[in-house]
Amino acid sequence: MPFLEVREIGKSFGGLQAVKNLSFTVEPGEILGIIGPNGAGKTTAFNMIAGFFPPDTGEVRFRGEKIAGLRPWDISRRRIARTFQLSKPFGDLTVLENVVVGAFQRHANRPDAQRKAEGVLALVGMTGRAGTEAHNLTVVDRKRLELARCLATEPELLLLDEVVAGATPAEAGEMMELIRRIRDMGITILMVEHVMRVIMGLSHRVLVLHHGETIALGEPKAVSRDPVVLKAYLGERYGKA
Repeated sequence: MPFLEVREIGKSFGGLQAVKNLSFTVEPGEILGIIGPNGAGKTTAFNMIAGFFPPDTGEVRFRGEKIAGLRPWDISRRRIARTFQLSKPFGDLTVLENVVVGAFQRHANRPDAQRKAEGVLALVGMTGRAGTEAHNLTVVDRKRLELARCLATEPELLLLDEVVAGATPAEAGEMMELIRRIRDMGITILMVEHVMRVIMGLSHRVLVLHHGETIALGEPKAVSRDPVVLKAYLGERYGKA
């Protein structure tokens, strides 16, 4: 039984078919990357898995249980967490307080939630910013904070939506190492990313979407050399590297 199974899901907005007959599986401990041009349907697929949009067709199963159509908080309780392209923390709360909010998902007692939050901040390298109000953070640190808040819910499946966007090459490298550490903790990862060095360097397999449909799925090296992918997205220069 696959850890996550997405089966023939589709979503339309008016006359636009954002995702069409999308199917894939994710195995425990895997990092599956999703790439594609802007408008390919990547974030819409995430939104259907995480409960923000119900799919028009198809189904999503997590550990064999149907979750398509459940509300986001019900899916979160099943240990699925996601980040967003645009991080919007509680600006007037401190970094620590923001992560405590996430920790309340599993720890109703404030001291327990705070201990969990402190541990997560240490993991993501933000202990020194624990007392900083979130509105004072850089874009990259906001992404780290959002990741920390997700981890505080103790997920088994983590959906990462462009966590490296806006980062310098050095910051991107640090985020890659952090994602590897999270995977090594036993958390399965599904990630959308535009930075090819990151997605190809982290993923066990890569799924390529174009106009809402799958055009390739396989190991990063094979996908990067696929003529259909080169034409749709990556470009000849990357494929010949």
